[in-house]
Amino acid sequence: MEPDTAETAALRRSLLARLATRVLHSYFAVARGMTMGVRAACFDEAGRIFLVRHSYVPGWYLPGGGIERWETAGEALAKEMREEGNLALGAPPRLLHVYFNRKISKRDHVLLYRCDGVRQVAPRPPDREIVETGFFAPDALPADATQATRRRLDEIAGRVPFADVW
Repeated sequence: MEPDTAETAALRRSLLARLATRVLHSYFAVARGMTMGVRAACFDEAGRIFLVRHSYVPGWYLPGGGIERWETAGEALAKEMREEGNLALGAPPRLLHVYFNRKISKRDHVLLYRCDGVRQVAPRPPDREIVETGFFAPDALPADATQATRRRLDEIAGRVPFADVW
């Protein structure tokens, strides 16, 4: 067996480093796995906020959902806006804050984006997941808008500081 050349040794170290990185990432996904989702504070040209009412939980919410494997946060945001409201972006979304969502799990985080100039490209008919949607003036929210929804809107308006927990 011939001794390794410098090039062969460097290649072997590179392959071992990539293998070790993959093994460690797999371990951390199990040992320290984290889930992440997006929520969108979608404002139309009139300054109204878009909210959704789901079939499986009470109250009105900002549209959003989980970020899937191989999906960017921006892709997840656009997908959730499209699926939950037939919404199209006006201005580019702005990341406002990252929250820990311990009500979901001990490892869930939510990225909150502000989306201005949003428009609904077609009515969103009710289905098994979303039973109702609408744009509301921020000072005239539905009575059963969730406390988290109200808190996020107060944060966006600058009435209260951004919290670290959803």
